[in-house]
Amino acid sequence: MKIKTISSVIGKRVYTDSGDLFGEVEEANLFENKIDGWRIKVSGTVASLIGGARGVIIPHQFVKAISDIFIINKAALPSPAESEIEELDEDLV
Repeated sequence: MKIKTISSVIGKRVYTDSGDLFGEVEEANLFENKIDGWRIKVSGTVASLIGGARGVIIPHQFVKAISDIFIINKAALPSPAESEIEELDEDLV
C-alpha cells in the first residue's frame, strides 16, 4: 500500500473486509514519521455496536487496502470493553 499524501486518504469511506460500512477516515496518527494508526469516525449503526463511541483508532497493520475506499480487517473492530475506544471531541468536524 502506497499513499502519496495522507490528506488524500482523509474523508474516504471505511469498510470492513466483509463489506460492512464502518465509517470515514478522519485523521492519521504518526509515530517516528510513519503511520501508526487511523482515527475513524464511525457510522451510526456501528457506534451502537461499540458502546456508542463516535470514533475509534484502528492500528495501521489492520488496514487491508487503500484506494477509492479504505478496507480494514474486521478483527480490528474494538469491543465496548477495550480501552482503545476513543470518543471524538464535539468540536471536531
